Amino acid sequence: MKTPIIEGSRAESGATSKAHYKRVLLKLSGESLRGPEEFGLHSETLISIAREIKDVHELGVEIAVVVGGGNIFRGTRQKSLGIERATGDYMGMLATVINALALQDALEKQHCYTRLMSAIEMHQVAEPFIRRRATRHLEKGRIVILAAGTGNPYFSTDTAAALRAVELKAHAILKATRVDGIYDADPEKVPTARMFENIDYLEVIQRGLQVMDTTAISLCMDNKLPIVVFNLNVAGNIRRVVMGEKVGSTVGL
Repeated sequence: MKTPIIEGSRAESGATSKAHYKRVLLKLSGESLRGPEEFGLHSETLISIAREIKDVHELGVEIAVVVGGGNIFRGTRQKSLGIERATGDYMGMLATVINALALQDALEKQHCYTRLMSAIEMHQVAEPFIRRRATRHLEKGRIVILAAGTGNPYFSTDTAAALRAVELKAHAILKATRVDGIYDADPEKVPTARMFENIDYLEVIQRGLQVMDTTAISLCMDNKLPIVVFNLNVAGNIRRVVMGEKVGSTVGL
């Protein structure tokens, strides 16, 4: 029987001490929430992701989650709509808040304690992001969902994930994708693409690999923060990564 997380306490189990990462930041793209749909949210996918997060949380691991908004609106699409870049980016940030609310609801239905924090103040639906408060939420065993990117245009949610991970002193960024890791070519288009088990930050930048944007990679490199890229569609992968199993690709020194 699993040990439940009680708000204000830390889980006590043998698995807690064995976890390779005690505090992680999970980066979820908006596309990961749409499941088989072309856009929007998919209920069964949300429930599945919430269960995966709960499973890891019950190990006593502290979890912060940054969500994207690409399933609703991506700021980089604004050119085709004739929308000015900064305006499009703010629209994308608001899309992440919708996704964050949906994830919060799914997690709370799994009886997880959560806090939603937004980089854009909207007191009716979320707390403003304050680093010390977010850290305290994590220490109290709450899952912290971070929305609205950095709150500034011209920055991606990947950069937001790197920034928040550094601010919250996370031990790793867990970058959830729909492929098994980092490849030297698009594995969905090139069957012979080779996957890297380990790769350093500079090589990711020099090769132009689509892991995270250059700003995010540079921030992680400066702070020696590892990035684990893995397939979210394989059940149990988040737990495997947290427990230190060889899953996906790791970006580090």
